[in-house]
Amino acid sequence: MNIVLLELWERYRKTVLFVTHSIREAVLLADRVLVMGRSPSQIIADIKVPFARPRDFSLGETEQFNELCAVLRREIEIARWGEAVTRH
Repeated sequence: MNIVLLELWERYRKTVLFVTHSIREAVLLADRVLVMGRSPSQIIADIKVPFARPRDFSLGETEQFNELCAVLRREIEIARWGEAVTRH
């Protein structure tokens, strides 16, 4: 499905709202990732994905890709457990 979505974007260049629980999938597919907080839901992080298009799965092997995934993971942990838990 990821390949299909990347191909569709390349062909039509339309805005897509894609909801996922996979950090790696979000970073691979998105130009921008929004992290939602707990109830009441709110956006707690809005992170630009800096990778050029077209993209392929080898991007996931790069240090920069994995660093961005780690940043997003920390933001999600902060949303779930609070800032004190992950930034001590």
